[in-house]
Amino acid sequence: MRLRDVDFGNVLTASGTLNFYGEGYPYQKLLKPFGCNFTGAGLVAKTVTIQKRKGNMSLNQDGSLPLFPLKPACIVVNREKGIALNAVGLSNLGAVAHLESGKWQKLEEPFSLSFMAVGQSKEERLHELRAFVILLGVYLPWFQEPVCLQLNYSCPNTGHEVGELASEVEEGLNIASALDIPLIPKFNVELPVQMALEISRHPACDGICISNTIPWGKLPERIDWVGLFGSMTSPLAHLGGGGLSGAPLLPLVAEWVYAARTTGITKPINAGGGILEPKDVDVLLDAGATSVFLGSISFLRPFSVRDTILYAEQSFKRRGRSQTWR
Repeated sequence: MRLRDVDFGNVLTASGTLNFYGEGYPYQKLLKPFGCNFTGAGLVAKTVTIQKRKGNMSLNQDGSLPLFPLKPACIVVNREKGIALNAVGLSNLGAVAHLESGKWQKLEEPFSLSFMAVGQSKEERLHELRAFVILLGVYLPWFQEPVCLQLNYSCPNTGHEVGELASEVEEGLNIASALDIPLIPKFNVELPVQMALEISRHPACDGICISNTIPWGKLPERIDWVGLFGSMTSPLAHLGGGGLSGAPLLPLVAEWVYAARTTGITKPINAGGGILEPKDVDVLLDAGATSVFLGSISFLRPFSVRDTILYAEQSFKRRGRSQTWR
């Protein structure tokens, strides 16, 4: 996927799949020789907020996430069904600490940062975004490689509904455009396609990322919550319910992407959700995705990661997906 003449890769990681700086997690290193190998996938860093955020997962001393996702209390994993429910809640040290570490600046390939404002009001969230844009602007000259900014508007673990946030996306793009780097808002499939079309027309919008996890209980006509978890009460109800990832998302994302293309969205769409084996990539490419991202496969089907990346690259090559946008 080329954005402003920079190749960010046809296959990306979901935000946080390889931790904050691409270092991954201990289990991924142990399983790397057996297929849990993300070589060739473009990094999307774990989402940060302007202030330090405790979230629901303790951080290591260096600010990285721990053994995720072997057995944390804020994640429920069912590998047999190919599903996961998480309520990590944006645990991070805050943007200042992560930028001051200098680790992003040392990365040697183009990659994406991810930011989310979490204030209770629109004004607070826009204020947080302004602060982040000013801060990132100070550090950008020291980055060795081009960077894209993913603006997360859909994390289910912060207490906000996508509908409450979508109206401020265009104003957020206006603010972030000062950075003069590619900007990609990220949503889940609850975002109406018509609204996404209007957002995509913003001159500072370089593409759309779809889909974040689905908040607990949403889309009951499409997701069999009782069948998946045995109850309409979330096993993570004490942490806000959490968000669903894994196999049930794939058809929902494919339908959304197809509808987006049919509606008239022409900018790049980075699509993911439910890719657990190589052939799943074709489902999203057939729908019209420009690039794909891999996330829950890393712990639901870790031995399939490498084969899926290789298959995806071959599929992109067959389809001639090398388009440059803007």
